[in-house]
Amino acid sequence: MTNLRWLKWAIGRHFRQKGLKVHLASIKLGNVAIDGEVEGKGWKIALEIKTPRDDITRGIGQLAEALAYGYNQVALVTTLRSAKRIDPAVFDRLGLVLLGIDSKGNVQQVYPSYASCKSV
Repeated sequence: MTNLRWLKWAIGRHFRQKGLKVHLASIKLGNVAIDGEVEGKGWKIALEIKTPRDDITRGIGQLAEALAYGYNQVALVTTLRSAKRIDPAVFDRLGLVLLGIDSKGNVQQVYPSYASCKSV
């Protein structure tokens, strides 16, 4: 069973290893709250972390709200197994990123999956 604490640890480790500033705490945006953000030079990514038992649809709504509040990019983070089951059409239309975390804590970009592009 995957818990939220472990997913936060894995995604935080992933982005910190890339030298980015990670803030994993609830951030209120209007009527919703996102789970965290990643900051780079002149850009911010909103993160919404969902366990397999959480409501993915609600997470997508929270990310859409984050885009409205000025984030450059938004990403839904879940287990790799759950991420592979999600229909990518939603991410294509809204321009969302889907990140999956495998059982070893490795982060993989599930969508968009560009063959020539490095993962996030």
